[in-house]
Amino acid sequence: MVKPTETIEIQNVVASTGIGQELDLEALATDIPGADFNPDNFPGLVYRTQDPKAAALIFRSGKIVCTGASSTEEVHGALDIVFEKLQGLGIPVGDDPEITVQNIVSSADLGYSLNLNALAIGLGLEDVEYEPEQFPGLVYRMDDPEVVILLFGSGKIVITGGKTPEDATVGVEKMTERIDELGLAG
Repeated sequence: MVKPTETIEIQNVVASTGIGQELDLEALATDIPGADFNPDNFPGLVYRTQDPKAAALIFRSGKIVCTGASSTEEVHGALDIVFEKLQGLGIPVGDDPEITVQNIVSSADLGYSLNLNALAIGLGLEDVEYEPEQFPGLVYRMDDPEVVILLFGSGKIVITGGKTPEDATVGVEKMTERIDELGLAG
């Protein structure tokens, strides 16, 4: 049987950085081919990289958010492309802008179905949100690591809020231990 930790896949890495100066997004939108700027819909300029596949949200303040990457390496690769584009336009970026991972969203499969009603009671109502008429999953807030785990009746889970890939692994390990302790493993 495959261990749930072996099924973990990173779905999205969100990271932020900045270049420490204001930007003229209208000018950038015309100077960077493929950039999308529609201030009526979104206050930032959106630039999508193809390899690695990610989106950089560039704001007037000089802050940049990268989303859609499937690893921290891809985040750095996508932001390097953005930094090169800005430098190519004569915008100073700095030697090594600090990139901070804000959130990693991962998924995994426990390999068995779950009784979410029993799990909600067993995990304790103070750390659980479960309203099946509102959302088909159970939301469990874990303290260490500080992640939120969404559990579905199918045994599929989503781990969000982590800052490192290890947070997802530890979260899944602790969650499966807890489910085993409660005697609710399928």
